[in-house]
Amino acid sequence: MAWDDARARATLRAVFDAGVAAADPRVVLARHLPAPPAGRCVVVGAGKSAAVMAAALEDAWPDAPLEGVVVTRYGHAVPTRRIEVLESSHPVPDANGEAAAHRILVAVRNLGPDDLVIALMSGGASALLPLPAPGLALADKQAVNRALLASGATIAEMNCVRKHLSAIKGGRLAAAAAPARVVTLAISDVPGDDFAIIGSGPTVPDPTTFAQARAILAKYGITPSPQVAARLVRDDDETPKPGSLPHTEARMIATPLMALRAAADTARAAGLAPLILGDALEGESRELGTIMAGIARSVRAHAEPLAPPALLLSGGETTVTIGSGPAGRGGRNTEFLLGLALALAGDSGIWAAAGDTDGIDGTEHAAGAIVTPDTLARARAAGLDPAAILAGHDSYSLFSALGDLIRTGPTLTNVNDLRAILIA
Repeated sequence: MAWDDARARATLRAVFDAGVAAADPRVVLARHLPAPPAGRCVVVGAGKSAAVMAAALEDAWPDAPLEGVVVTRYGHAVPTRRIEVLESSHPVPDANGEAAAHRILVAVRNLGPDDLVIALMSGGASALLPLPAPGLALADKQAVNRALLASGATIAEMNCVRKHLSAIKGGRLAAAAAPARVVTLAISDVPGDDFAIIGSGPTVPDPTTFAQARAILAKYGITPSPQVAARLVRDDDETPKPGSLPHTEARMIATPLMALRAAADTARAAGLAPLILGDALEGESRELGTIMAGIARSVRAHAEPLAPPALLLSGGETTVTIGSGPAGRGGRNTEFLLGLALALAGDSGIWAAAGDTDGIDGTEHAAGAIVTPDTLARARAAGLDPAAILAGHDSYSLFSALGDLIRTGPTLTNVNDLRAILIA
């Protein structure tokens, strides 16, 4: 069967949906639960998946006396019976997040050795737990967060700074729960599936330092407020380091690689040879688009690194560096795709899709988009200038005008971005 536009689009959407489904907490969480405790079971958590993870835990332990509170992004709450769900802002934190973080910290205090804390962590938790360290106000953290988001800093760099401005991140939540046992169940949205980076690691030891946080701000030319500067020299108040939290354990329940493998299975069923290029690709979004276009062309022209029909898969989280000029509407996946389309220059027989598995590419109401061989031609016929739009970081608007956005709504999970390039 020949690969036409309709078949390629349907296959790419099925591949993306399979990756998202593989990270659904309602499917994967129960198998990772510890034994119920002899004492209390306090559930805390944060992230875009926190509410659905809490609901999945309640379903898995229908008769257990669960208690606790989790916080998720606005619009991501689901009904629960015993665990309270709060909502706050992402990616820039707000006062509701600060109040929720305080509630969570209080919930784990005064526990004993027979008690169990189950911490449900997923992508977005850093912004949803903005509890300032002593001497800081929420506005101080908001300003640093905005500057880091616009700088092109990696998620690991952003979280290093966040930990050292926080009263709850970087292992401080786990320290407050001692001597109770703390079991973290995490959905990874970070390169390398590092527990210390997911949500800025509130329940695991932190290997980063105040000195590293200062260096990151200097690297990106970010001048902090006097209050933040004063906090970042408090080397005497370091976060708990590896080996200092013996009562804690962490388990990964969903990862980017799990999603990519599920996507690859769907590709095989559709008659494609899949190749997973990596689950932790980083870098500038548009530049990665150019690189991926080169690999796709090699497959098409030389059957290297594999023969078509093929599907190139990758995961990870790229960045969009916004300069001093005005920026339009767009996210890292649509920017990647527009960079890819420009580099392919209308090459026939190559389609692509990219999206954030949480259903929201940046702050826009779409997971991502689809590129077709005639994307550039259709855009120009509509009076759009793809190169100028990419320069203005307005990729969302282009794909919206073409009707090529992938819209899922909040998926209530998050294992980072999933990119798929189909070569017929």
